[in-house]
Amino acid sequence: MDLLPYPIGPLNPRVEHLVIALALFALAYHVVSRLLPRINRVLAEREEATEGARRRAEAVLAEAEEKRAETASVLAEARHDAARTRQQAREQGSGLVAAARADGRRECDALLAGERARTAAEHAAAEAELRMYVSELASDLASRVVGERITSRAEPRS
Repeated sequence: MDLLPYPIGPLNPRVEHLVIALALFALAYHVVSRLLPRINRVLAEREEATEGARRRAEAVLAEAEEKRAETASVLAEARHDAARTRQQAREQGSGLVAAARADGRRECDALLAGERARTAAEHAAAEAELRMYVSELASDLASRVVGERITSRAEPRS
């Protein structure tokens, strides 16, 4: 028996076919409706796994970026401290070198003054000693030049 009384060919379904199709549709709908929550749960779990992993990855990246920024600031501070320490050491070294030079110059000047005084004293002593023998030496030299013995005016020393 046809659903429509007009002969339109294969587009006119039979009532028995419609009943069977409706029963099969209901059965398929029932099966799918029972599977649909499981499918939805699996899809939700998959979504949570992928989205959760992405959110965790973003959180880890944000934390890593924060740590990198902290490390960079600590490193910059350490570089600044090292530069300041180098500058202070340079200044202290320059001061120590200048002080050592000044001490060395003072010691050198003191040594030179002492040696000059000692040399002057030795020179004066040598001159005084030689002055005592000048007349005697002069008469000896004159005797050699003239060829005969010349005596000095001062008393000869023995």
